[in-house]
Amino acid sequence: MARREITGKKLSDANPHEPQPVPTLAMSIPQFCAAHSISEGFYYKLKKQQLNPREMKVGTRTLITFEAAADWRAKRQRPA
Repeated sequence: MARREITGKKLSDANPHEPQPVPTLAMSIPQFCAAHSISEGFYYKLKKQQLNPREMKVGTRTLITFEAAADWRAKRQRPA
């Protein structure tokens, strides 16, 4: 994603010493649920049935990568 899209500033207005925004590469379970319009209760129901997206543990946190979320969505789509 271009810097202009992230900050709304023109590249020529950017300060070269300003720290660059860090893209988010994974989301928590609450973030995943909000992004997919499902409740956390439904997420855990899917998890019990082993129908949840792949998770990764980082310390005590459970995260879902954007790739895992995309794979999960693709598996749920009906064939055309």
